[in-house]
Amino acid sequence: MFATATAARPIPLAHTPSPWPRCSHRAWLGRARTQTVNRLHRLLLELFPGGAKKFLSATQARALVATVKPRDIVGKTRRRLIVELITELETVDMKSKAADKDLRELVITRGSTLVDLHGIGPSGAARLPADVGDIHRFGNRDRFASWNGTAPLDASSGEQQRHRLSRAGHRRINRTLHTMGVVRLRNSTAGRVYFDSR
Repeated sequence: MFATATAARPIPLAHTPSPWPRCSHRAWLGRARTQTVNRLHRLLLELFPGGAKKFLSATQARALVATVKPRDIVGKTRRRLIVELITELETVDMKSKAADKDLRELVITRGSTLVDLHGIGPSGAARLPADVGDIHRFGNRDRFASWNGTAPLDASSGEQQRHRLSRAGHRRINRTLHTMGVVRLRNSTAGRVYFDSR
């Protein structure tokens, strides 16, 4: 999972900066973007019948708002607020892009190849090794799955065999791995092939 084979010799962890401040900052930017987009959707719904599509970029929002020129004071105010939110969204996206670049460089510097895996971003790739620590402290993959909460719990009764999701374990790691799995299933990957074959 935590392969360290890279073209350049990895720098010892003790000599590399901790990823935690940058991971926390990236997480904050993600929450800020969600809040900004939600406010943007609410105002667009008041200005356009049916509102805008769910996954909206700043460029798409700016193109959409350019098609309307309200004449009443309420409409003009809404449009001005929308333009301000679009500017905020552009700023957050720019900062997120810069943070992702910093995290990717940090992950590579630490000798990890997690960023090469499909479905995991720079933030998750930086957070996983920081949270897990030494992967060899887990005797096998089953113990690691139990620790991070991805191992299903036996909920069988009599002859009926069934399992349920575990709510225990490391929730940050669990969320990162869950997101990675969802992204893989949404795309043409080996994970998708495996899922379809079951």
